[in-house]
Amino acid sequence: MLKQDENLSFVIEPELNARSEQRIDLYFSIPNEMGINPKTLSEESYFNNQFKSHLAYNAKNIHLPLVRSRFVSKNKGEQQDYRQNLNLFCYQVRLALDADIKDALKLSEAEEFYNRANELFEQSEGLLKKLRRYTPDDEKLLPFYTNADNYLSWHVEQSFLKLLDEGPRSSDFAKERNDLLQFCKSENVYRADKNYNSETTLQDANRITNKMRLLQRLIEHGVILQRNTRFLNSYLKRLVKGTVTAVIMAFVMLVILNARSSFTEVTATLILILGVIYGLREIFKEDITRVIWRAIVQGRPKWRFTFKNSITKDKIASQFIWLEYTRFKKIPKEVQTIFSKRRQQNKQAAQWLHFASETRVSAKEFLPGYDTLQQTLQFNLAPFARYLKRGEGKLYHLDSNKISKQAVERRYQLNMVLVHTEGDKTLYQRYKITLNRSKIVNIELIYSKK
Repeated sequence: MLKQDENLSFVIEPELNARSEQRIDLYFSIPNEMGINPKTLSEESYFNNQFKSHLAYNAKNIHLPLVRSRFVSKNKGEQQDYRQNLNLFCYQVRLALDADIKDALKLSEAEEFYNRANELFEQSEGLLKKLRRYTPDDEKLLPFYTNADNYLSWHVEQSFLKLLDEGPRSSDFAKERNDLLQFCKSENVYRADKNYNSETTLQDANRITNKMRLLQRLIEHGVILQRNTRFLNSYLKRLVKGTVTAVIMAFVMLVILNARSSFTEVTATLILILGVIYGLREIFKEDITRVIWRAIVQGRPKWRFTFKNSITKDKIASQFIWLEYTRFKKIPKEVQTIFSKRRQQNKQAAQWLHFASETRVSAKEFLPGYDTLQQTLQFNLAPFARYLKRGEGKLYHLDSNKISKQAVERRYQLNMVLVHTEGDKTLYQRYKITLNRSKIVNIELIYSKK
């Protein structure tokens, strides 16, 4: 369920069925030496800059032979209908090809690898032909087709080049390898003949990559659900701030009136007293407001996501998000027990951070060909590494009166317990996340219990 994403981020990708509910809780134990606390990293700052969540239609275990070409054959009807059918087809091809390439790269035997690669070549070539067979005549639909054809051709080429670069090599399969290379070249020539990309774009690796990322987002229109974010406690926060201000002002006015009654004339002492009173008001107003606010919102969801189909605008699901610093005593007993099983040297003084996501799917059914939603929760740990010490240490060895030394990097460990609840089923997992200043070194599953 949990896996590393990029250098300093990890993702959780559970699936959701129609009319289902699920909750995910994460409890982070962050060592104090990492310098993370409410003053250095606020919950709102982390949520706005380092956390991402999205939902997309998902077909379970989809592979190239299972891609439904009937979507792309529906080139009649309304413009939005054509675009949605085309996007569904392209999205399935991308998901299936990525999954099959990943599986093929796990094969270490050259014969088995090239047999599988040849199968993928034939399947990919067939799907591209089906796409191009239904080129629309309507000029209004042609830009949608052009973007999809350009992107799929490029993505297929890149996928097979990666396959050949990272897969096993053998002179016995030179012909098979050459056939795959010719397929990649033919797709490159095809895009050039269609003038899909300018020479300036093709000569700059960054420009062509960024363009294809843009085209990828375009074909995800209608497949990746549109998300609207709402801060749930905005009005409550204003009410608390206004109430605290009113109470403090009432107290200040009372003190001022008492001071005026003691001084019949305006004197330097009176002015000094009034200045001190107003200064104390400004000092304590923010602190009192913050303390009262944290007490009120403790345990309450802070944000709400609403997910809609970007084409039909139908509401598909909603998600509530909690994110707050807490104390160990307030963590559920089951989670406390899991943390207590750590080795003694790992029980350091720590800050405790609790994240929770509660997702409810309101849709009775999904688009044809999709039986689940794929939820993606992405957490970036870059702020956690901000205060880590730089540099490397040295480890010395003594061998036959000869001293040698070895460079070792500084590493830190986060302990995290994941609780996944769906219906009457609850899964508990504890992970150990090892990181340095530049990347997550390792994510290790230590404990799992259903």
